[in-house]
Order: sequence, then structure tokens, then C-alpha cells
Amino acid sequence: MHRCKSAPTASIPCRCRVSSRNASTRQPVSDLDEPVQPERNTPSADPVSADGFFRDIELSGGEFGQLVECATARLVSFLESLPDQPARDTENIEPVLRLVDEPLPSEAVSANEILNLLFEDLIPKSFNTTSPGYLSFIPSGGLPQSAVADLIAGTVNRYVGVWQAAPALAQLEATVVRWICDIVGFPASAGGFLTTGGSLANWSAIVTARRCRLPEDFLKGIIYTSSQTHHSVAKAAMLAGFPERNVRVISCDERFRINCHELREAVENDRSEGLTPFLIVGNAGTTNTGAVDDLEALADLAAAEQLWLHLDATYGGFFTLTERGQAILKGMSRADSIALDPHKGLFLPFGNGALVVRDAKALSDTHRLDADYMPAMQQAEARVDFCNISPELSRDFRGLRLWLPIKLHGIDAFRRALDEKLDLIAMATAELKTIDGIEIVAEPQLTTVAFRLNRPGLDEADLNQLNREFLDRINADKRIMLTSTILDGRFVLRICVLSFRTHAKNIDDCMEAIRTAAVD
Repeated sequence: MHRCKSAPTASIPCRCRVSSRNASTRQPVSDLDEPVQPERNTPSADPVSADGFFRDIELSGGEFGQLVECATARLVSFLESLPDQPARDTENIEPVLRLVDEPLPSEAVSANEILNLLFEDLIPKSFNTTSPGYLSFIPSGGLPQSAVADLIAGTVNRYVGVWQAAPALAQLEATVVRWICDIVGFPASAGGFLTTGGSLANWSAIVTARRCRLPEDFLKGIIYTSSQTHHSVAKAAMLAGFPERNVRVISCDERFRINCHELREAVENDRSEGLTPFLIVGNAGTTNTGAVDDLEALADLAAAEQLWLHLDATYGGFFTLTERGQAILKGMSRADSIALDPHKGLFLPFGNGALVVRDAKALSDTHRLDADYMPAMQQAEARVDFCNISPELSRDFRGLRLWLPIKLHGIDAFRRALDEKLDLIAMATAELKTIDGIEIVAEPQLTTVAFRLNRPGLDEADLNQLNREFLDRINADKRIMLTSTILDGRFVLRICVLSFRTHAKNIDDCMEAIRTAAVD
């Protein structure tokens, strides 16, 4: 099986004592010999034995440091080898799956054995979402600075769902939310919370709009989306209790933006039939092409019809940090709610989303519920009890993941990185236009371009098959990874540039792979 090019186990400067079962003779986890357990709470018993086993779940500070040092050494090696790693390796996966198809282990396994398994077998067999050549879906790279924040947050294990439990840290997270509100241009009355990603942010937005715009019997409420809206919105509507028939799908124009004339007619028709239009979901960067709806027109319509305007800006929202992005996203600040993904536009690891709303009171009106066992909630608006404005009670300390990298680098560093991505997609698009047979299907509005290989005389079915094979040839290069989508029945390829690690050299590699594949 493929091994990522990382330092061999023996050379890793790790003070966790290495088991004699090294990488060359290592057995699957389930086949390891059972270590002899020392007596617990005996002064002579070493919790880290000579074979590298941690015997007790309660580690001392020094033991924890050893474990972190071992993991850090592997991570440093992983990051340093990234340029030589393939952008994708999911072949011959069955032997790897057998390594983790095991019964619940009753005894300890050495730290080095576990780290070997992870870094030499499990992690390499995947889409390499940290690779600079990963140009698939909507990449970000995953800032390792946020991993440091997670290590701190998980170790100190503070609870920020209730302000009283960790006032300074809850305030830190509230400050991060305020920064996001400021970035999108929301007023001082705005508020929000951090969540796992756009799916839950969109769900909470729909539930909040339902609470603010509809009566308790809400089954006449109608939601408006476009044919390019992310499927998480339809799923969120379903989970919020709306039948599929209550979600209107409006067609798009030639740039894959919602048809505002058709939308207006749909609202009028639904009202005339006794239904209750209440929510428009606009796109500030679709997954398929990065299309941005006419946000000003949507805001005008929402205001005229007294509808809630929610924007799915999970991909595109943070481009408003740039001058070009502000022009593209004009009107975003007029929305009632916005979903954003710091794990896209701020390059954070997966699991970092946000929902911000123009009126913070809408969130508390929707989510607040008291219980006798809960501590007193805060009355001052500046002090946020996140359990009262979001669905979660138990939650992790997410704010540190954003706060630490922004404090380390300043927001201007993120602005420069986003500007670079806009430059890179322009570079890629210009180069694509010089390749014989390439058709640009969707020009970039943010940092995604959709294209296909076109050959005269082929019908759509044959062209679609041609492009499936074209994509396979490109990805066989291994330096880069592209994905596809369907646009108006056409199978097209996508280049999406968003990883902070992607630079001009990676675009050159991509173009070389495309040129080679186009002539095969």
C-alpha cells in the first residue's frame, strides 16, 4: 500500500519509549500481545513502561508532554512532506480497513504503535485535503494553528455554553462572533454563534425564520431556493418540519444565479393560493460554480414582501474582506441571517461554521428554554449564554479555533490570502482558454471555474462520458485532484482554489495535467 513520505519511525525525536514491534514487523492492532498490567497506585509502577505503554488514564503533566511530543513529531513530519504527498490515494483500501475492523480492546496499546497505524496506514488512504494540489469540492487546507487551539481547549476543558461557567472564555467567543458580524457589515444589534458548519447553521436559520415569521401552525409557510442551492438547505427545511412541497426551487440564469423575476412571480402566486411565503435563501457562492445571486435584488424583494432573507455564504462570505469580494457580495449586509464557514474562507480545519443574524434577539426568542438545574442566565446583552441562542447545551470551546489564528496573524493576512486565491483562479481560467478543445461552462465569480472537454460531432451523452474519462486521466497525475458536477445535464469539471497552501506552482501543475489529459 502507499506510504506517505514521512520520516521513518526510528528517526522521530519522540521520548515515548518505542516498542520492539516497530513499523516493519507491526501486526494489526487486534493481534498485539497483551502487556502485563502493573499494580495500580503502586509507587514503583511506571505508567509509561519500557515498551511505551501508558498504563493509567490519569497522566501526569510530564507523561502528557511525552504523548504530545510523540504526536507533534509525527505531525511535523507530515506537514514537511506535504509537497511530496499525492492529492488523493484511495486505492487498495481493503487491507487498511481490516486494520481498524477490530473488537473493543481491553488492554493498552503502545503510543508508537497507535501513531504508526495512523500516520503510515490510515491517514494516507484518503482525499488529501491538506495538499496544495487539492482543488476539489471547496478546499481550505486546515490551518494547524487551530489544532493548537483545540489542544489547549481540550486540555483545559472549560465549558462556555453558559457565560457564568467561564466568563472570560465565553466573552472571547462572543468577541469572535462580533468580529464575524463586523466582517459582513451587520449592525451592533447583531449576534450569532459558532457551530460545526453550514448544514447546522442553515438549519438554525430556518428555525429562527420560522419562529419570527410564522404562527405555530406553520405548514403553509413557503421557502424559496434556487436550482443551485446546496442540498443542506432542503435537508434543513425537512428537519425543521416543512414538507418537500413547501420548498420552491427557482431556476437560474446563464450565470447560475437565481432568476429574480421568476422568484417574484412565485411569491405572488403562492400568496394568491392562500399560502404564506416567509423565507428566501440566497446564495453567496454556490458549491457547483461559486455563483453569487443578485443580493441587492433579493434584499429589495424580501423587504417589499416582508420575507426573511437568509444567505448561504458558507463558501463566499469571507471574500467580503477583499475589495473585489465586496463588489461581488454587494447587498450581503442587508440579509436577516447569514451562514458562513470559517473552515472554508478562513482556512480553518473542518468543523468550524457560524450563523449570524441581524437581530440577536431573534436567536434567543427561538432557542431559549429554562430548566431548574441550570445556573442563572445573564441579563446584560453583552454577556452571552450560548445555550440560550443555539440548539446546543453541551458543546466544545470553538471560539479559540478562530481567535488564536486571527490574533497570531491579524486579519490582513487572511485578506491577502483570499486575494491570492482570486488571482490564482483568474490565472487558471486564462490558461484553460488556451488549451485546444476546452470549453468554459461557468466563468469564475469567486474562485471556482467549471469547464469540460468538447469534441465536435459528439452528443451530450458521449460528451459526458468523454469528460468522465478526462477527469480520471487528470487525477491519475496524483499531484492534483479535481472533482465534477452536473450543470444543465452536462458533466463538467471544476477547479476550486481556496486552500491557503495553493500557490501559482500548483496551478501550473494542474494545467500541465489538464493539457496532457486533453490530448490522450
